This record gives sequence, C-alpha cells and structure tokens, in this order.
Amino acid sequence: MPQTVSGLAIARQIVRSGTSPSANYRAACLAKSDKDFINKLKMVEEELDETCHWLEIIMRSEMVKESRMKPLHQECCELLNIIAKSIVTTKTRMTSDEMAKSNKS
Repeated sequence: MPQTVSGLAIARQIVRSGTSPSANYRAACLAKSDKDFINKLKMVEEELDETCHWLEIIMRSEMVKESRMKPLHQECCELLNIIAKSIVTTKTRMTSDEMAKSNKS
C-alpha cells in the first residue's frame, strides 16, 4: 500500500475487517443455538463484505496493481459466498425442524 494518508487508512481497515472473520467464525463454531450461530455468521459475512469492498477500492484507485489484488479479492468473494450459503442452509434447516415439530403436535 502506498504510504499516503488514504493508503494507510485503507490498510488499517483491511487489517481490521480482514482478520475479524476468522475470530467470528471460531465464535460461531461455539454457538449456543442455531440462532446464535446465524448471528455470528452474519458478523463474518459483514466483515468479509467490507473486506471485499476495500479490495475493490484499492483496485479501482490503482493503489496496488490489480494483478496482485485480484486473487485476494476472488478468495474473499468465495469465502463470502460460502458463509452466505451456510446462513441460508442453517435457516432452511431451522424452518424444516420447526415444521416437523409442529406436525408432531
């Protein structure tokens, strides 16, 4: 990153949003319930989305060569898609479980 005010500010944002998903995912793995799991995964999703945003800003502004940033951006987007699908899958399972319980009643 360039040693400019904007370069340093974006670098700090990337460090924050780029490291947070792993800690939040670890917390999700220890969730007390499905709702808790989803809430923690939503935090992971938000941080990954923010990281993707900053990587896009870096590429568009040409602060760093796109060829260096593109693989990072692609991996971030792939992780974001995985987490989003995990949220949907868990919500679908929760709905199915609730319907099965109500049918037994």
